[in-house]
Parts: sequence; C-alpha cells; structure tokens
Amino acid sequence: MGNYSEYDDQELISLLKDDNHAAFTEIYRRYINYSYRAAYNVLRDEDICMDIVQDVFVWLWQKRSVIEIPNLKAYLYTAVKYRMLNVIRDGRFREEVLNNFGNSETQLSTEQSYLELKELKAFIEQVAETLPETARKIFRMSRNEQLSHREIAERLGISEKTVRNQINISLKKLRTSIARFVCLFFF
Repeated sequence: MGNYSEYDDQELISLLKDDNHAAFTEIYRRYINYSYRAAYNVLRDEDICMDIVQDVFVWLWQKRSVIEIPNLKAYLYTAVKYRMLNVIRDGRFREEVLNNFGNSETQLSTEQSYLELKELKAFIEQVAETLPETARKIFRMSRNEQLSHREIAERLGISEKTVRNQINISLKKLRTSIARFVCLFFF
C-alpha cells in the first residue's frame, strides 16, 4: 500500500475500519503528541496523561469497525477530554490539578481549549460561591493564595484538621458538580 504518511485522515480511517494495522500506526504516530499535549495542558501529570492517551488509542483500535469519525483530530481531542474529565470526576488525580485550573496561566494550544478552560474556571468559581462561608474562605485561600493548611489554620484561628476536612468536602462537592457540568456541557 505504500507510505501511509501520505494518506489523509479519512483514508486512514477507512483503512483502519478494514483492520489495517499500518493505518492505525500512522494515526497513532500522527496524533500521539497532540493528544498528550491536550491532556497535559490540563492535568500536568505525565503518567496520568500518558495513561489517558493510551486508553484513547486502545479504545480507537477496539471500536475501529463501528465508529464514525468525520474529523479525526477533533474526535481524538474530544475522546481525550472525556477521559480527563472521568479522571477528574473519579478523583484519580493529584490535588495540584485544581491548582492548575484555578491559578495557571497555561499557554493553551487552541482558542477552543482556552475558552473551555475559562468556562470551567468560571464554573469552579460558581461552585465555590455555593460553599458555606468558612469553607469558601478556606478553599479560596488554598487555591487562590496558595496557602498551606497550617497557614490557613493560623489565619482563621482553627485547627489544621478542620482546614483539611473543609478542603476535602469542598473538593468532593466540586468533583460532583464537575461531573454534572460535563454532562450538561457535552450533551
């Protein structure tokens, strides 16, 4: 069949549906870095991002005969985004991920990604507004001011354990709200 790098995405998808391993390899080669960067711009964890990307490509291979893909790049980006949101929703990420959402001025690869991140930040701020006053203060001091649990406890005159519990409660509420947001946002 020749050099697969010369094929366009639609030709590769057609070959993929016919169980062509070389077409899959070309899709993987073409989009692995793009997919990884899309995940890393949000999660900032190499291992989790690589797991997400690998899951997406394994899923692509497994579903190759039944999926309809009008735009391969957009399809892979969306698949990565869904996997990331599942990771966030299920709490399988380090606490720093929320710091990245709340504080990073990350240079995002596309305007769409920037707008989505901006919308997610606004949503997180809305959720924070629904927290009780003390929990809201603690959450903002932790995320916006980057204060440690001890520093927050000292400022508010409460125990570190209370700070930790309030942050955990806030994060749990945030995860639940993000899961609902994702359902509404994408459907």
